[in-house]
Amino acid sequence: MDKCALTFCVAAGVAVCAAVFWPRQQNKKAEVADGVAGLIGNTPLVRIASLSEATGCLVLGKAEFLNPGGSSKDRVALYAIEQAAQAGQLRAGGCIFEGTSGSTGISLAMVARAKGFRCHIVMPSDQAIEKSELLQRYGATVERVEPRSIVDAGNYVNVARRRAAESDGGYFVDQFENPLNFDVHYQTTAPEILGQTKGEIDAFVHGSGTGGTLAGVTWFLKQNVPGVRCFLADPQGSGLANRVNHGVLFADSEREGTRRRQQVDSLVEGVGLNRLTRNFKKLLLCGAKKTLLDGAVTVTDADAVRMSRWLMANDGLFVGSSAAINCVAALSIARSLGPGHTVVTILADSGQRHLTKFWNDDAMAKAGHETVAPESLDEFPQLL
Repeated sequence: MDKCALTFCVAAGVAVCAAVFWPRQQNKKAEVADGVAGLIGNTPLVRIASLSEATGCLVLGKAEFLNPGGSSKDRVALYAIEQAAQAGQLRAGGCIFEGTSGSTGISLAMVARAKGFRCHIVMPSDQAIEKSELLQRYGATVERVEPRSIVDAGNYVNVARRRAAESDGGYFVDQFENPLNFDVHYQTTAPEILGQTKGEIDAFVHGSGTGGTLAGVTWFLKQNVPGVRCFLADPQGSGLANRVNHGVLFADSEREGTRRRQQVDSLVEGVGLNRLTRNFKKLLLCGAKKTLLDGAVTVTDADAVRMSRWLMANDGLFVGSSAAINCVAALSIARSLGPGHTVVTILADSGQRHLTKFWNDDAMAKAGHETVAPESLDEFPQLL
């Protein structure tokens, strides 16, 4: 057994052992759900008709936006809070701190309220305002800070870490670096996909924010589905696609000096980075250029906007920016594989959280993006 295979097997064993701590009833919903926690997970797979018919493939979306908090981050929030409480890191009535672009914060605020904890969320000020408003409705303290690089003390993640340290017994979730993020998707999201497809899956594609979903699902599928191919869907301005394809973490916008935002030069919120998180690093096993992923595609803002409008016009699916990026990539991968294959992606978010930005036609038109649904999927480029 070579070094890469041995590393993979050993790490797999660690992940399997960790799984015993996650209540198995999470994988089987009762007829009567036990509060908000009982509504999390076991989301359906939906056949995306327009993409399937155009490619001759079965293109499936894991409808994570149907979690009660509206995203796959509900899984991370529940698992992290329960594990922290069990380990004594979070006391009764204590406060949970996190730096987030929105979705994780909403999930944490919801679970915290259901379980009797307080929540303090720090987020960049350029995120859609409806995310802040929803957090406040859940009773969270919301602190919006100027967008800054992760190396800056004023970065939203660093501010949240500092607030937790300054508090009396506060718990900092640290979603980007917390291995529980990987674990919960390895233990729940991925097995659900395997069961729902009966193991008949040829490709999986997803974007990376923290990297937890992409890494957790990829690890599990690679171990359980022979020949499955896994891909990264990356927004423009992110360096992760280059890291996967060429071994170098670099985005063209860095070189050109035209960067608009501190995190990623994209209107898309929640995915894409120019650094490697602890969760994403789980995909990088052996050497600088080796990864479990089979490739990565970069999706432009323009194509993300157009795909969101296409899905609404043709499938009645009202998705947010990260789900739109995933679907552009899924279309390209399905075309590349050819008819008869099954491609799975994640419908990570709903358009309801993007009404003032991504789903605001005036704002998108001002940014130079077409907001009318394309007449044909042929208008989307082949990315793979």
